[in-house]
Amino acid sequence: MKPASLALQDRLLPGVSRTFALTIPQLPVSLRPAITNAYLLCRIADTVEDSTEMAPGEKDAHYRRLLAGLDNATAANDFSSALLGTGLVQDPLECELVAQTPGVLLAFGELPGAQQAALRDCLTTMCHGMARFERLKNPHGLPDSGCLRDYCYVVAGCVGEMLTRLFADTHPRIREQQEELHHLSVAFGQGLQMTNILKDVWDDRQRGICWLPRDVFEARGIDLEQTDDWQDHRGYREGIHYLVAVAHHHLKLAQEYTLRIPASEIGIRRFCSWSIGMALATLRKITAHPGYTAGEQVKISRRHLRLIVATSNLSIGSDTLLRGVFRLGGQRLPSVPEQDIGQLLAGHVSGNYPT
Repeated sequence: MKPASLALQDRLLPGVSRTFALTIPQLPVSLRPAITNAYLLCRIADTVEDSTEMAPGEKDAHYRRLLAGLDNATAANDFSSALLGTGLVQDPLECELVAQTPGVLLAFGELPGAQQAALRDCLTTMCHGMARFERLKNPHGLPDSGCLRDYCYVVAGCVGEMLTRLFADTHPRIREQQEELHHLSVAFGQGLQMTNILKDVWDDRQRGICWLPRDVFEARGIDLEQTDDWQDHRGYREGIHYLVAVAHHHLKLAQEYTLRIPASEIGIRRFCSWSIGMALATLRKITAHPGYTAGEQVKISRRHLRLIVATSNLSIGSDTLLRGVFRLGGQRLPSVPEQDIGQLLAGHVSGNYPT
């Protein structure tokens, strides 16, 4: 019979992430409790960030209570009560997750010390970073590409770094490559996060939020602050095309990350390759429909998801086959101009975000 903490995590996960409910069970058994716990903690932090009606100072207080809850059961209860008490968390599944935060934090305290340290560093970076970016939120986008890169780090790149620390404990070859894998993991996170930002741009805009970098669009003749119907402008579609290329570039680095995982670690490779395959498929839909006006228009179907999983599973044990699958996944996607690649790589510096 499973311990109560693991049973709670397994019950909560499918309600807040269909994707991770599929991918986490592929991992080695020793990693599943920690990575489930990490996802739930990050999702709890996201619930604070997603509350658009909450003042930045109030969010700061919630983030501080969440972090304090890593060591203090009273703070964990205070976080849950205070956030639910705002009345701003409306989704029933998110309400359940917030209500169960003390149990999730209790499960965190039951993890091995090294795993706790990796999760703590990730959640601390995420909460501090999201609190800082709260002051940049607006319906017209981030100032520039560097700011987007830094935002992607605090919400996704730090997660890649955490996962690499956890993976390094499973195999000596991963441990030997840990420094290079850390570098690639930040790109991995940025590729996935940029894909989500592009997919959700219109849904976010309805909530008064935009994470697109204004400089990319200004260079193509469109001012996101002064223009309403973005999708009708050629410069906007060209900007989206360029950002797809940037996300594609980072996902190529994510592929290299995956291929550096020993082929014997089938579960970790599946965990990585399924995420990459879904992101590439989403980018292909965006490329084919640059005038989309809702995330639903570029969302991949369940049938397509099953195909990605099946294709990945058939190739996972062979570097040659897996490279071929990745190459097929990236077909018809744009590439970043050669002269821009150096600047993209220069952005892989953890912790470089607004203060």
